[in-house]
Amino acid sequence: MAAMAGNRSFEDLVAEAVAVSTEGWDFSWFEGRATEARPSWGYARSAGERLAGAQAALDIQTGGGEVLDFMLSVAEPARPALVAATEGWSPNVARATALLRPRGVVVVAAPDDEPLPFADQAFDLVLSRHPVLPYWDEIARVLRPGGRYFAQHVGPASVFELVEYFLGPQTEEVRDARDPGRERADAEAAGLEVAVLRAERLRMEFHDIAAVVHFLRKVVWMVPGFTVEAYEPQLRALHERIVREGPFVAHSTRHLFDARKTAG
Repeated sequence: MAAMAGNRSFEDLVAEAVAVSTEGWDFSWFEGRATEARPSWGYARSAGERLAGAQAALDIQTGGGEVLDFMLSVAEPARPALVAATEGWSPNVARATALLRPRGVVVVAAPDDEPLPFADQAFDLVLSRHPVLPYWDEIARVLRPGGRYFAQHVGPASVFELVEYFLGPQTEEVRDARDPGRERADAEAAGLEVAVLRAERLRMEFHDIAAVVHFLRKVVWMVPGFTVEAYEPQLRALHERIVREGPFVAHSTRHLFDARKTAG
């Protein structure tokens, strides 16, 4: 793949990456030009199996709805009578609504850092794949006693080989954000009993500079304010490195939460 990148100019690759839509959480564009190992627990399928046993379910920060759409396919025909989803970014709200409304899902525009727009104890299952920050008090509030929170979170220092290539060494405080032990303590303080907490570190490879550019445009919190213009010297140097040495290797971190709301 490095040879393939070498046959195309930096300008050509970057132009292709900039032209690609960043809406939704469909990562199929990366096929053949970037890889990421997946967690062993298979979150989307496991969540779909849990949907099959729920009565009312909520998916928080659903993105473009692609993951929830897959979960519903797994759950059919035993899906819950009520399924709702929230999303805070308006282009994704439109995308998720178009995808999920025909499946009977209520998609609600809701900022990630504000209270959830649902009544107390409205759901017996709350799901989330890669929430920006888990709002534990609100998750606990909308869960019924005995209800479950089942989610896959991004872990600490995820893809920091790439982050630090552009931003330089990060402080320990920044590197330790999203620590699963701290999140466990916060979940328990909100009234959730954590039954399962598993963490894994997973290899990623970027095979050309277009994959790097598209990734940073799509996952905007990695390098805040990223633009090709602002980081052109670093991008050019990285392009030359990939052509010369092969894929840029990084590691993502993920952890799985399975928590139950206590009956108190």
